[in-house]
Amino acid sequence: MPVDERWLKLGNASQFLNLGSVEYREYQINIIDSIRRNGNTLVVLPTGLGKTFIGASVMAEALASGRKAMLLAPTKPLAEQHYSVLSGMMNVQEGGILLLTGSMNRKSRSELENSARLIIATPQTVANDLKAGNFSLDGFGTVVFDECHRAVGKYAYTYIANECTVRDILVVGLTASPGSKKERINALVSALGIRHIEARSSSDNDVSMYVMQKSVHVVYVDPGSRIREIADYIKPEMDSSISTLKSMGLLRFNTDFMPKGRLIDLGNQISKIQATNYRMGAMAAYSKLINLSHAHDLILTEGIAPFSNYIEGLYVRENRGRSLEALLRSRGMIAARERSLAALKKGEEHPKVAAVLNVLRNCRGKKSIVFAQYRSTVKMLSEWINSNGIRAMSFVGKKEGVTQEAQKKVVQDFRNGAFEVLVASSIGEEGMDIPGVDTVIFYEPIPNEIRNIQRRGRTARFSSGNIYIIVARGTKDQIYLRVSEQREMKMMNLIHMVNARLAANPSSEMQSRL
Repeated sequence: MPVDERWLKLGNASQFLNLGSVEYREYQINIIDSIRRNGNTLVVLPTGLGKTFIGASVMAEALASGRKAMLLAPTKPLAEQHYSVLSGMMNVQEGGILLLTGSMNRKSRSELENSARLIIATPQTVANDLKAGNFSLDGFGTVVFDECHRAVGKYAYTYIANECTVRDILVVGLTASPGSKKERINALVSALGIRHIEARSSSDNDVSMYVMQKSVHVVYVDPGSRIREIADYIKPEMDSSISTLKSMGLLRFNTDFMPKGRLIDLGNQISKIQATNYRMGAMAAYSKLINLSHAHDLILTEGIAPFSNYIEGLYVRENRGRSLEALLRSRGMIAARERSLAALKKGEEHPKVAAVLNVLRNCRGKKSIVFAQYRSTVKMLSEWINSNGIRAMSFVGKKEGVTQEAQKKVVQDFRNGAFEVLVASSIGEEGMDIPGVDTVIFYEPIPNEIRNIQRRGRTARFSSGNIYIIVARGTKDQIYLRVSEQREMKMMNLIHMVNARLAANPSSEMQSRL
């Protein structure tokens, strides 16, 4: 196909891009021009709006100026995906583009790193080679950080970005969701040495025409009498621990809903108590509350099988302290365990499962992804979906003992239509590009705006799609649904505030890193 002449605005960089099949989009040119003017830039774009092409264009400019370029992706599968896409998108001579991951022999890596003009890599591999002196960023003009919201704390992105700053290498960060906390966005901006932010929401005038419609459906279910019965056996045991911690002056927040972050903070507070007996008593009550709170959430929002799996895991745990022993012998826990096992024998499960099956039956012949928080839930859902005549496969991470090769095969089989439904844990949220996914189902709402946006981005990439969020009434699901909506709105407001500060004081971020 002939190249749209408007792409010639890219100048010499266009010779390194295969533009014949690329649709011209004015906002992409505007963002690329902004990067030229402003230097280190954070690009925030909804999924499916061409962040990769923007990254390819700024790397092409580096190549056109006689310098090297690199794109970093947080996981090996995502790096491989970028390598495949960029090999077709960019016009680089054979041997000039390198996929660099930790699975490559170190000696071979060193030779190839120094000869390649364009590198697609995982950050830990590059950071390790830089620290070992086997690799140098000398001669590089641009480094693109994909899924750059990870560039916080001690993650390898921050080390590499600092090395780029020392050498005055252009840094471009790409993400759909940098977060909704001012501290996190500031930390990201500081870590990457960002001087300007280019952000678009799906409703902005210059991108709205390219955004595929996503219809969001919230499906409410009542947990049902069996679920509430099991939960009611656990609640008095929770109340006992809460009462103990309150009497010790340690628990002051509303205990009708206990966010995990607040509970973790409470544990850190207790661990710092100097008085040994007081600390041990508090820790015993706290440990009991942690186990009970998680079990209570599992039965109300995940299901009988995930709850039972967790409880059985407590019973077979080798190193059980006195607190856990007392919990497992408690009347409430014994009754909850007995009821859950009896319910499983009868084939009972959380009404959420029926809601998921109902959605999938209406999507037969189409690709669907079901996201769930826990591996036990992923396993349970996969079994139920398959037993109802719908082909499904689980997709979980390396922490669950699944190799990257096995993960790649599942994704490839899904792309090729070997099965209809991918049931995924959080590993399926980030960067996975599977064309033709018509439906995404959230088995539960999640309060994390980054993960929420990533989940939704798995559908409606090239055509319209549907998103279903399953919510159990009267549980933390309803709170998480509201929180996720509020945090997304807050995110865009914060991005604009931080960008205004950068414009007012353009040198502050660079000075903070030197």
